[in-house]
Amino acid sequence: MSTLESIIWHVLGYSAMPVIILSGFAVVAVISLWILSLGKDKEVK
Repeated sequence: MSTLESIIWHVLGYSAMPVIILSGFAVVAVISLWILSLGKDKEVK
């Protein structure tokens, strides 16, 4: 494996975990907000 390939794989490896964690957090936040919006009172007085 060349040095460039090694660098690319190291960057991909080290960036994978934060991307997975942050995208999972974002998905859970969106789903939670959607579920909460279903239950709120739509009529404003």
